[in-house]
Amino acid sequence: MHLDDVVESSRRVAETSARLEKVAALATLLRRLQPEEVPIAVAFLTGEPRQGRIGIGPAKIRAAFPDAAADEPSLAILEVDAALERIASASGSGSAAERGRLLHELLARCTREEQEFVVRLVLGELRQGALEGVMVEAIARAGDVPASVVRRALMFSGALPEVATAALSEGREGLAGFAIQLFRPVQPMLAGTAEEVGEALDRFEIAELEYKLDGARVQVHRAGDDIRVYTRRLNDVTAAVPELVEGVRALPVREIILDGETLAFGDDGVPHPFQLTMSRFGRKLDVERLRQELPLDAFYFDLLYLDGAGLTDLPARERVDALAEVLPPGLLIPRTVTGDPEEARVFLQRALAAGHEGIIAKALDAPYEAGRRGKSWLKLKPAHTLDLVVLAAEWGSGRRRGWLSNLHLGARDPAGGAFVMLGKTFKGMTDEILAWQTRRLQELAISRDSYTVYVRPELVAEIAFDAVQMSPKYPAGVTLRFARLKRYRPDKSAAEADTIETVRAIYDPPDLSPPRRRA
Repeated sequence: MHLDDVVESSRRVAETSARLEKVAALATLLRRLQPEEVPIAVAFLTGEPRQGRIGIGPAKIRAAFPDAAADEPSLAILEVDAALERIASASGSGSAAERGRLLHELLARCTREEQEFVVRLVLGELRQGALEGVMVEAIARAGDVPASVVRRALMFSGALPEVATAALSEGREGLAGFAIQLFRPVQPMLAGTAEEVGEALDRFEIAELEYKLDGARVQVHRAGDDIRVYTRRLNDVTAAVPELVEGVRALPVREIILDGETLAFGDDGVPHPFQLTMSRFGRKLDVERLRQELPLDAFYFDLLYLDGAGLTDLPARERVDALAEVLPPGLLIPRTVTGDPEEARVFLQRALAAGHEGIIAKALDAPYEAGRRGKSWLKLKPAHTLDLVVLAAEWGSGRRRGWLSNLHLGARDPAGGAFVMLGKTFKGMTDEILAWQTRRLQELAISRDSYTVYVRPELVAEIAFDAVQMSPKYPAGVTLRFARLKRYRPDKSAAEADTIETVRAIYDPPDLSPPRRRA
């Protein structure tokens, strides 16, 4: 199959808001694929190449972008996948230049529409409406199997391309082979959002409340003495976290799969920032030294498998009871069960006072829905806001084609009188906001390139975010975590926007001296 066929299907999916039409368009394409093409097309249409991030950012793309495009489509998706594999595999001295050269070669063979598709795909910005839930239904229709069977297989596989390949080549029989297994990590269950405690209790009546830690999600598998630790993205990081391995090895069980969080604490018992915890991951050298300098603690909140039996279909209360029977209290996340809003608010304040993000409310009767952000888990945490200036905006793709979507955000620098870029966001925008900001930003335009309109720094936006974190990517040295547009502030001038000092005051930089383990 040609890349042009995938691009055209992506366009049709993006241009309709009707879910059934999206499913039908995707199913039609899936039926035409050869077996070896299925995982590639599914990865492309859900917005992420099989290689993941390949070390190419906006600046490198601009430098590698060809002056011209192909007149007619000719690229097969197998060729594109192979090219992305070569780019991702480039390493060593001169690898950055080699990646740029390979990307230039790939883009030079693309039509203009294909170039846009590939660039958005590489940057992780291909928002076209072919979300995982829609793709699951399309796979089910193309393979003539129930969507519930596809969802269950995905829950245990964690890889939609793999599930699609099985569904389209072997049907229901192929999907039956997916079950929870040791050392095949499953996608973690995710939480929705509630504005306040009362909303969560209105939904659940009685809920299990847990501290929401700002740590790294981990899934630990054990079979005898063989123990492996996986991240939220299902990467094996066992070698980097020996203390987690030792903690699970001490449990009185033979086989187990645990879901939890790990994080580092300061001498005062307050959690270190998320980024400092994450510095322990992916390190293969000096692990013991890093362990002494920045020891990790693990807290588990769910039990997915125990001594030969999968537990994901059991209600939460039974999984938690089983968890408490095999784990010592020090490895259990702080929790309580209540239907009293005031008691829940006290628990939330206790979590915040301990330096955590907030709490999560969970339905007691809910199964473990791997990979899904459903209504059975709701997170409650306060958000910060800043008034920032829009410095530029990128043209949207898919359903947002023709609208300026991804905002570049800047804080005021009183010393130099300029604005310092902190990051980007495309979240929190309704169609009405997209239409308005597209008109307004083009009125403020001072220059533009193929993807971005740069504007006079006059438009102030109120931006909500969860935290400020270190980032060498932006001039300020920090960026906003989970930034989203709350509203525009026409009542404020750029001179009244928040300063970079205000942003840095929110950020509590970690003490990078070797921390001692808390008592």
